[in-house]
Formats: sequence, C-alpha cells, structure tokens
Amino acid sequence: QEPLIQSGGSSVQAGDSLRLSCKFSGPSFEANAMGWFRQTPGKERVFVAAVSRSGGVTAYGHSVKGRFTISRDNAQNTVSLEMNRLKPEDAAIYYCAAAPTSYSDAVFQVASLYDYWGRGTQVTVSS
Repeated sequence: QEPLIQSGGSSVQAGDSLRLSCKFSGPSFEANAMGWFRQTPGKERVFVAAVSRSGGVTAYGHSVKGRFTISRDNAQNTVSLEMNRLKPEDAAIYYCAAAPTSYSDAVFQVASLYDYWGRGTQVTVSS
C-alpha cells in the first residue's frame, strides 16, 4: 500500500487557486514532518513548502511565499497545499513527502531528508 495518496491536481488559468491534498496511510502520521516539492521536466525536485509535526511551524520556498499555504490535519492524516494567484511558472508535478522525526517543530527543505513520497500530481497553469 502506498504510504501517501495525492489528489487535487488540475489544469487552471493564471490567477486561479487550487488545493492539493495528500493522505498518509502509514502508522503515526503525527510522527512525520510533511512537505511539498515540485518538479518540471529535466530539472531537480524543488522545495515548495513544509510543515512540522504539530502544524505550528511552516516554511516556504521563496517563489511561493505569500501565495501558497501548507496545512495538516492530524485527525484525518492529511496534509494540504492551498495555492493562490497561480502563475504559469508554478506548473509542475507536485509531490508530497513525509519525514519521520523526533523533533516536533522541525521542518525540512531538503528532499533527501524525506523517507516517503507520493506519486505526484500534475498542475498545469495557462497564461
């Protein structure tokens, strides 16, 4: 069973909003810091946003700060990425990821620190 099931990818117009969701099916969702990354063809995976185990600490990539919001629901084992004022350069495959950690306030911006990955969901933004 895949540990992370993603949903919400779509094709939208520039300026639109979109919400991505990711459900964790493994044990102890609360033991994981969560993150979102994105990737375009031929390029490396890029950090988008991260949230700590408790949800109290978040971090964002420079290009999305102020437009995207990451949140988690530990009761539903889900993490979401609310994307507003989308731009054509936001188009990518978006991946959610989970990083087990003993630190409740830790957030991780490096992909190699994440142990579990979703399959990715395509976001297309037309100008």
